[in-house]
Amino acid sequence: MTIDFNKSEGLVPVVIQDEKTLEVLMLGYMNSEAYQKTVSEGKVTFFSRAKNRLWTKGEESGNFLHVVSIKEDCDNDTLLIRVNPVGPTCHKGTRSCFDTNFNQNFIFELEKIIEDRYTNPLEGSYVNKLRGKGINKIAQKVGEEGVETVIAALNETENDFINEASDLIFHLLVLMREKNVSLSTIAQNLENRHSGK
Repeated sequence: MTIDFNKSEGLVPVVIQDEKTLEVLMLGYMNSEAYQKTVSEGKVTFFSRAKNRLWTKGEESGNFLHVVSIKEDCDNDTLLIRVNPVGPTCHKGTRSCFDTNFNQNFIFELEKIIEDRYTNPLEGSYVNKLRGKGINKIAQKVGEEGVETVIAALNETENDFINEASDLIFHLLVLMREKNVSLSTIAQNLENRHSGK
């Protein structure tokens, strides 16, 4: 990369974005040393203007920002870093430093929760109960929820339809995890189909 650290007295702004949800989590600053440390360790390190030193996000809380990708802007003076965050990003305990009412891409967060249930089974978890019944039962639930969604769309209230559609999407996400297919894969496939690839 050809980042121009000289434009703003040795610092460049860094936008931190959740890799899955694409939500902007925070803004920080890096100097050349912080950038090199970030690249070499795979965890985001900033230059703290308040502390006048390098600061790895999560060094005290354990809420690290694991680097997925780093992109520079067209002027080579701003970075966009996509991350897999561990825990909340903001020191106030919220997922983002910005006051957003809700995660508009919660479906990606739900995918992560389902993945966590698969890798760290939780006793009494509905996901784990479904998983224990096997792929046939999971697929059957998707079919049942699909039918219930259609019935709600044709004969019930808007709220009923919203609830049934939510159940359908949830069970489809479980089935996708069972088949090891991610939302990102589906999104890429839809984009390719849209563009005629």
